[in-house]
Amino acid sequence: MIGKPLPPFALESSDGRTIGPEDLKGAWTILYAYPKDSTPGCTQEACDFRDQWPRVQAMGARVFGISRDSLRSHANFIEKQELPFPLLSDPDKVLLAPLGAFGKKVMYGKETEGIIRSTFLVDPGGVVRHVWPKVSVKGHVDEVLAKLRELNP
Repeated sequence: MIGKPLPPFALESSDGRTIGPEDLKGAWTILYAYPKDSTPGCTQEACDFRDQWPRVQAMGARVFGISRDSLRSHANFIEKQELPFPLLSDPDKVLLAPLGAFGKKVMYGKETEGIIRSTFLVDPGGVVRHVWPKVSVKGHVDEVLAKLRELNP
């Protein structure tokens, strides 16, 4: 995936827009895939991006979270956690699957299919420059911002 443009997609955003690859051009984009709104790890990850929002903006970047949750679920999550960035709804795995952010994973010793927590750093031309597969939430946002600083000094 690194070095390749984002695949074609059109997803509904919590801010009322339909987002596709062309909409992500022009600025660095942090696209993070997470399993489910309002669950502990996902809430922590979203709040970490929220808390670092001034740093993200200072670097000229933007953030989009993506999960299979509905726009209504996203709206509740955004309001409850005061998130300053939009969330994309991908119930049909239109983008999640081609990115490799959906598939087999092991939870509590049992193999299931679902969203694999992952983050994608996309350059202003729409090309994926870095991927974090199987993200561990603690300290992740700092890793992403360090890589962004390295790639976009």
